[in-house]
Amino acid sequence: MNVKIIWSNFLSSIKNEMTPLSFNTWFKDTELYEYKNGLAKIIVPMGMFKRHLATKYYDLIVNTLSDIIGDNVDIQFFLPEELEEEKNQISFMNFDNQVGESTQKIERIHKSNLNPNYTFESFIVGNSNKFAQAAALDVAENPGNIYNPLFIYGNSGLGKTHLMHAIGNYIEQHSNKKVLYVSSDQFINDFLGINKKDENGKNFDYVSYFKDKYRNIDVLIIDDIQFFQGATQTQNEFFHTFTSLYNDNKQIIISSDRSPDDLKLLEDRLRTRFCWGLTADIYPPDFDLRVAIIKKKIIGESINKNIPDDVIEYIASNVGNDVRHLEGSITRLLAYSTIMGGADITLDLAIEVLKDYVNKGYSEKNNVNRIQRIVAEHFQISVDDMKSKKRSANLAFPRQVAMYLCRKLTEESFPKIGIEFGGKDHSTVMHSVEKIEKEMKTNQELANIIEKLKKEIV
Repeated sequence: MNVKIIWSNFLSSIKNEMTPLSFNTWFKDTELYEYKNGLAKIIVPMGMFKRHLATKYYDLIVNTLSDIIGDNVDIQFFLPEELEEEKNQISFMNFDNQVGESTQKIERIHKSNLNPNYTFESFIVGNSNKFAQAAALDVAENPGNIYNPLFIYGNSGLGKTHLMHAIGNYIEQHSNKKVLYVSSDQFINDFLGINKKDENGKNFDYVSYFKDKYRNIDVLIIDDIQFFQGATQTQNEFFHTFTSLYNDNKQIIISSDRSPDDLKLLEDRLRTRFCWGLTADIYPPDFDLRVAIIKKKIIGESINKNIPDDVIEYIASNVGNDVRHLEGSITRLLAYSTIMGGADITLDLAIEVLKDYVNKGYSEKNNVNRIQRIVAEHFQISVDDMKSKKRSANLAFPRQVAMYLCRKLTEESFPKIGIEFGGKDHSTVMHSVEKIEKEMKTNQELANIIEKLKKEIV
């Protein structure tokens, strides 16, 4: 019997068994793809349909189809892309009957590739990464059930990889789930191995190994997905891997140096799927967080030497926003001290040793931090609220005043000021400066406040 006729009869039969709303929602966009050897393959538009139909309507579908066909029927649900994969990627079908006794088997030992040192406990939390850390912990506690996929993005060296490893380590410690962390380069290399043939001109073993490695797991963590751009065949394979894991409620975690919308060279179908769950960005650390990172590095290295606060503040103010550079500056400083026969670590020594690291000349205090504190005290708000994403009027106006004063009284750039205010975009800082300048021309009270604050700061 023709599958279209079977499905037409099926839909007509069940239409009166439920409300029009239920029928139109769950069955109107389905179709019978194939009926063979007692198995009916049914196409559904989205992954959630598979779970819902199998849970609520399984008996109705099986019994109705069995009556129409006149034989016992089993059913299986597919997404359109899964059937496309089944047709076009023959290498990923069941090769049990084709491979036979292979002369050489690829060893299948699961390795998570996780770094045990990257945990939530060792991750320093501040305003710039608080949201991403909370989202990561939520996923770690509920893998596959919330925020799937989790997409973490931000500039290099801000802690994305640390968070991803922390999720994997937490899941392994608190469950029996199989976790796999790989870089995008590793995935590409593994995929390219599919094209390698053995001496008999076959690659069944490697295909089976690849499929087992990336789909027979519970959590897949892919780092630096931006390197998939331009690799069309790799993107296609990752799409099918993503789809397979997602439909089985397996957790997917992805990182990139930019948001999904900015990955213009990735296929639209991938970028769309990256937004199905939750995207979390990590901003460069502000001054307080940089200080905390440096102190954590000192404690973690069990450093016996005394590193004065003015040295720590110098590094935090001048060695950029990359966590690796901050930690590397401490390592360099200690190594230089050791080479110099255990010389005391002083501010003069730090300035000399780290001259190639610093962004610009050093001032004895962090001017932006001081301006924030003075403005916050004047308007009776906290510095944390000033640097937060809250937009209420009692916070937005003081924030704009502080940004204006930072621009006028320091040599910091718009992007650097934005970073110090919780990772705000440079355009936000420019707008704030322009707004305060314009209002001061017609608002004498504001002009007086600005002048008063300037005197206190200077």
